[in-house]
Amino acid sequence: MNLLFAIDDNVVDQLLTTLYSIQENTPKESLSVYVIQNPKLKQTDKINAFCEKNKIEYHPIIIGDELFKDAPTTDRYPATIYYRLLAQEFLPKDIDRILYLDVDILVINSLLPLYNLSFDGNLYAAASHSALTSDVTDPINKLRLGNYEAESYYNSGVLLMNLPLIREQVHAKDIFKYIEDNKLALFLPDQDVLNGLYGHQFKQVPDEIYNYDARMSTIYQALGAGDWDLDWVIKHTVILHFCGRDKPWKPEYRGRYSGLYKHYAYKASKI
Repeated sequence: MNLLFAIDDNVVDQLLTTLYSIQENTPKESLSVYVIQNPKLKQTDKINAFCEKNKIEYHPIIIGDELFKDAPTTDRYPATIYYRLLAQEFLPKDIDRILYLDVDILVINSLLPLYNLSFDGNLYAAASHSALTSDVTDPINKLRLGNYEAESYYNSGVLLMNLPLIREQVHAKDIFKYIEDNKLALFLPDQDVLNGLYGHQFKQVPDEIYNYDARMSTIYQALGAGDWDLDWVIKHTVILHFCGRDKPWKPEYRGRYSGLYKHYAYKASKI
């Protein structure tokens, strides 16, 4: 199973917590972890030690500035936004699929059904949170980003990538031009670019299973007619995503799943 992350030294512990949760709940599956970084992480030894103890293959991908010298960059659009958009440029050519994950994620059931999902000819597979934010947002996003063929607006924090097709169809020059032409309309730059250029080439997966927004448990329960309660989440949800600014590793966090996150973080820290 190929996994992709893009981090700096501020979230190394969060990366290890996510990896621990994956290995605990997807046992007997070998993991190859690719971590995009610039510069090389100062905590590389810590990551190496964790991965060696857990028999995880760790592949650091050190990104230089040369690759993005022609890219539009500002304080609002730093070079880091291109890491996920152009990951295919610096991943090994023999990899045909990879799962990108943000590090504010816990995996609480097996990832295999998502990882082995058929793309059905699409570039990506991801979940939309539009049902949580009302149906009004999808038409607004289509108008804002100019992609009227997209079924929805997808969250790119969990992104299954069809690398052979992406290598054929996703090109840096198209991304650079889209950003230059639409820079005033982009609120979440890399996620907006993925939706604006390629939103019509996404396979949609259910967010309550594969990208459960931990802030919205009350809304999920209402959408599930009361069935999607805590017990249901523990049994069925695969990915808990702690979206937003309030993060479960912060002392003041009081969200519904804070205890669960702290448990995994503690266990990971002991390895």
